[in-house]
Amino acid sequence: MTQALTHGLFHLAIKTADLARTRAFWTGVIGLREVPRPDFGYPGAWLACGQPGGQAIIHVYAGGPALAGSATVPQGTAAIDHVSLACSGYHAYVRRFRDAGLDWREFLVPGTTLWQLFVYDPSGVQLELTFEGAVEPGAPPDMSPGRVYRAGHSFFDFDHYPTFSGEPPHATL
Repeated sequence: MTQALTHGLFHLAIKTADLARTRAFWTGVIGLREVPRPDFGYPGAWLACGQPGGQAIIHVYAGGPALAGSATVPQGTAAIDHVSLACSGYHAYVRRFRDAGLDWREFLVPGTTLWQLFVYDPSGVQLELTFEGAVEPGAPPDMSPGRVYRAGHSFFDFDHYPTFSGEPPHATL
């Protein structure tokens, strides 16, 4: 008898009203790379981690299917609180966020050596970047009142989200 096993996250799908801006965020700021996507008959993008052979972990779709039967595309993460990616280069990501005009929050996971950055994509999906602080150079996360991440407190502001097209300016990781 075959055993039922889960091997890991295959991908997550994000609906967007602005494919160009969403693609620019995930590739230019986060550092994923676009990979070939089948022609499903509607616009979208498949985005993968930068390492060779990296699988497409973020699927973005736009156009009619993103409308979900309504006249608007949903925003935010809804019941999914956030998406977390394992990363390195903490301070390089902070520079990327600053260069792109993005707002972000920082956090030290209590009782661990984990450092975290929180940011939103253009569709309001909250992203958590997690770093092994023991090997990250530089100062630890800024835990001051205006910068510290607080669970359950959104800081996404659609009206003031940067409008970049193509790849936004970013620092090398």
